[in-house]
Parts: sequence; C-alpha cells; structure tokens
Amino acid sequence: MTETVRQTGDALGARLDEIRGRIAECARRAGRVPEDVTLIAVSKTHAAEAVQSALAAGVADFGENRVQEAEGKIETIGRAVGTGGASAPRWHLIGHLQSNKARRAVKLFDVIHTIDSAELIERLERACAEDGRAELPVLLQVDLAGETSKAGATVDALPELIERAAVCKHVRLAGLMTLPPFYEEAEQVRPFFRRLRELRDEWQGRGAFGEGRGELSMGMSHDFELAIAEGATMVRVGTAIFGARPAR
Repeated sequence: MTETVRQTGDALGARLDEIRGRIAECARRAGRVPEDVTLIAVSKTHAAEAVQSALAAGVADFGENRVQEAEGKIETIGRAVGTGGASAPRWHLIGHLQSNKARRAVKLFDVIHTIDSAELIERLERACAEDGRAELPVLLQVDLAGETSKAGATVDALPELIERAAVCKHVRLAGLMTLPPFYEEAEQVRPFFRRLRELRDEWQGRGAFGEGRGELSMGMSHDFELAIAEGATMVRVGTAIFGARPAR
C-alpha cells in the first residue's frame, strides 16, 4: 500500500465515522435505532480503489447512477449476492434506468431504486425469469415536485405500478424513493420527505410491501439528517464520504 493510498483511506474513514455518528444521533433524536437506517455510499464517478477503501472501512452498500460505469467496478469488486461472497458489497442502482438496460441491470444490481413505469417493471420481470434470478427488490421513484429534469412516477400513477408489481413472480416491491429539488436551505426539502413517508404508510397499510416495512430511500449529503427525522430507512451519501467528484 502506498503512502498516498493509505492517507486517502484514512481521510475517507474519518469522514465515514463522522457521517455514521450523525446518522446515529439523528436516529436517536427521532426515537429510532441507528440500525434502522442503511447508509448507501454513492460511488458514482469514483474509481474502484475508492470503493475498496470504503469497503475496508466497513461500508456494505454502494450506489451507482449508470449501468455502464458500475459494470467495471462490480466485476472488479464483486457482489454480496453473486460471486463476491459475504465480504463483497451490495450494489444499488440509484440513477434512471433505461428500458434497454434492464437485462444488464438484473445481472449487476442487488436493488434498483428508480422504477417509474409499468413497462420497466415488465422488462425487469422478464429479464429475471430469463436469467434465473429468483428475486429482485425494487423501489418506486416518486416525483413529488413535478421537475421535468428528473424522472419518477407521479403520485397518481402509483396504484397502477403497485398493482403491476404485485403480480410479478420475481420483481418484489420493497419501498419508495424520491429525489426532491435542491435548496440551499435544507429545511425547505422536509415537506417532500414527509410526503413520501405518508405515501409509504398509506401503501404499507394496504399490503403493498408484503411482509416488508416499506423502505424509504431519501436524503443525500446535504439533507440526510432531515430525511432520517422524517423516517428515511436508506440515505444516499456521496460527497460527504468520498469528497468532491472527480472532473469528467
């Protein structure tokens, strides 16, 4: 191990310790236990070496935005569900999934957070059947702000998507995800997190998530504490762990 790599790993470990401490404190303030919240380290644009440093520091879950970029990292590092064994991480697709990438996503990712159409559910279901994958946990991405620049299903579209997922043999609906607008003042995003929790609670009461609790994937580096206060069970943190993204 070179001195530069060691120093980079030490800095990353220190940032992780800080983030974990903030997650734990926020969970306790909300009357929850820290183990209720899964930290997903968003490794998009960062090299496999950075992922390996985070893995060595105890991170178990990583988030990637693009199928193509993730493929090389996953092949290098492995998957907890797959060829990597227990020491390898779980991989979450947190970026928009194009229908023509569905088959590849089934082979690569452990969880997909960004389902927003019945067509995508159907493609993933067929790909799982053809690939021999027994189960694929997915979350529905809900567009709560009507931003044309972002993907996501409308609230009105949820009943159709939930009904479609309910009849799948392989695709399993695990929860909801949202990507709210960015505000300099993080408190302004709280209503979006609260609304997603209310939707989760409503559909949980209708049995949409089976025996599961109904995951809430919400909150990033600048607002994850608000998300936890409003019930997040998964937070997606990148810059606060890995530092600024490298220039493309």
